Amino acid sequence: MPIIKSAKKAARKAAKNTAHNQEIKAEIRTALKNFKKAPTAENMRKVQSAYDKAVKKDLMKKNTASRRKAKLARLAKELNKVEKKAAAKRVAMKKTVAKKAATAKKAVEKKATTAKKTVEKKVATAKKATKSEK
Repeated sequence: MPIIKSAKKAARKAAKNTAHNQEIKAEIRTALKNFKKAPTAENMRKVQSAYDKAVKKDLMKKNTASRRKAKLARLAKELNKVEKKAAAKRVAMKKTVAKKAATAKKAVEKKATTAKKTVEKKVATAKKATKSEK
């Protein structure tokens, strides 16, 4: 426990600064989690801003922040590529499903018309049979 007045003040100040620094670090972690959940431009901007604040407050070296921001940019670019591929795959699947549905619909219609013709022939045959019986 400090005895000298300036040491006491330094201890209070250190505790206060530590708490403030922990808030900034927590903000970085939160922004990073949000970015990883939903990699949008807005979330990336928030993470980069948090890194810049940490550099400004001397919590992090400038090059460390730059390296981490570059890593985020690479991650965002990679996720964007994956999302584009997934979107293209979804579009292709929709087209395939639509084609299959159209083919199935045509087959059902063809069976229905064939069945209708068969029923009409049977009805016509039955009518002829009833007329010939009379």
